[in-house]
Amino acid sequence: MADKKIRQVAIYGKGGIGKSTTTQNLTAGLAELGKKVMVVGCDPKADSTRLLLGGLAQKTVLDTLRDQGTVKDLSNILKEGYLGIRCVESGGPEPGVGCAGRGIITSIGLLERLGAYTEDLDYVFYDVLGDVVCGGFAMPIREGKAQEIYIVASGEMMALYAANNIAKGIAKFASKGDVRLGGIICNSRNVDREIELLRAFSRELGTQLLFFVPRDNEVQRAEINRKTVIQYDSEAHQAQEYRALAKALDENTSFTIPTPMTQERLEEILFEYGLMDALDSYAEKI
Repeated sequence: MADKKIRQVAIYGKGGIGKSTTTQNLTAGLAELGKKVMVVGCDPKADSTRLLLGGLAQKTVLDTLRDQGTVKDLSNILKEGYLGIRCVESGGPEPGVGCAGRGIITSIGLLERLGAYTEDLDYVFYDVLGDVVCGGFAMPIREGKAQEIYIVASGEMMALYAANNIAKGIAKFASKGDVRLGGIICNSRNVDREIELLRAFSRELGTQLLFFVPRDNEVQRAEINRKTVIQYDSEAHQAQEYRALAKALDENTSFTIPTPMTQERLEEILFEYGLMDALDSYAEKI
């Protein structure tokens, strides 16, 4: 029998859009489905696995290398969290020194050498910093480490600008390899006509709105308790939403090379759904 292929997924999106929260709650849902998952945090803040580890401040790969000079044992940089999810934090350089993207390259290379990508894994998730798709931050897709890309967005203007720019980077790398866009995940901000706007935006990019995650204060309550929503309150409505998101991603078979919009076309869509009008009205008030 042929070896099972690990689905390697990169999550991108505007800084502050909720990538890490979405990724951790999504992977908790996949683990509930019996999937074996590894999460590689690619943000120097090292907060991509906090909820899965119950708030444990895991030592990052780069900090470990700085302290020890080398890493010979996988247990030094990989911890098991909720339902056995394997957690790694790449970390970054000391402030003002070096390129944070190097941490991603170093971490993935080290994980490969130490045998972290075991055959029993179903998924590896890369939670990538902000909306940067150049240099080291593009490494998961540039080097073909991640074949599936999902963009977390909302109905806010800057989130959509960022998502469109990320799509440009994906289109560039897709032309040279197997990387494809699996869809948009909306992390709702309760913007007027938000789901309609995200559906139109996704269609324009040539992809799908994979899932619409409603806004719910249960997420904040779970985070304060340093847990995913599924672990904090398994019966909560929001827990069911994250389970549905996990199922949608697990069953997804629609992967495309995106068709990014021009700035003009993006603004036309924003005007069509009233977002630019709302911003102009707000600007007049201030």
